[in-house]
Amino acid sequence: MVPAVSIECQIIDQDHYIQVDGLVFDKSGNPLANVNVISFKLMHGTVTERTGVYSITSIPGDTLFFSAIGFKKAVMQVPSEMIDRLTVDVMLEDDTIMIEDVVILPWKTYDEFKQAVINYEVNSTETQRMNINIELIRRSINTATTRISPEAGYRYAMQQNFNALMTKNQFPVNNLLNPFAWSKFFKGMKNGLLRNEPSTTKKKIKANKNKTARN
Repeated sequence: MVPAVSIECQIIDQDHYIQVDGLVFDKSGNPLANVNVISFKLMHGTVTERTGVYSITSIPGDTLFFSAIGFKKAVMQVPSEMIDRLTVDVMLEDDTIMIEDVVILPWKTYDEFKQAVINYEVNSTETQRMNINIELIRRSINTATTRISPEAGYRYAMQQNFNALMTKNQFPVNNLLNPFAWSKFFKGMKNGLLRNEPSTTKKKIKANKNKTARN
């Protein structure tokens, strides 16, 4: 027959909870937000705050899983000691997945693709227009004088920061292959984005000469 003391100890072990907290960060020491923290035995979880801090209720001998997009999963074993609180910082390693290039073609089979290439007729008029447009763009870029205002510089810096965050652990964005960027560029060309502005320096010099002549 099992003594009453042993039964009471067993009940205490099952009902004893440990508050586990700490900081989740990457290999550079930057805190990571929205990292999933899951308790295996209690089957509940939480996420890290904006500062990378997490706090979760666990039990002795439990296993905690840490997972986030772009990082390898981490596992932490909670000690079996009867403690009330445990503070553990966790570092997640980058998980970079290299994806091969994918080419999407509007043909169902390779035979249809070959037949389309054989039957393709080059339109000389469209080719000439394309070459003329490319030459106009090249000349406009070579002869344009642009002015960068503080507002434009700030927007550019914020856009670069946003692109760096969105492409973390990925290849950087190439706007030469972005149709939306080309559409924005052509729209700017029509609105005079690269049009030369008249110089104000010559006007000021003429005005000063006129004042001197009058005096």
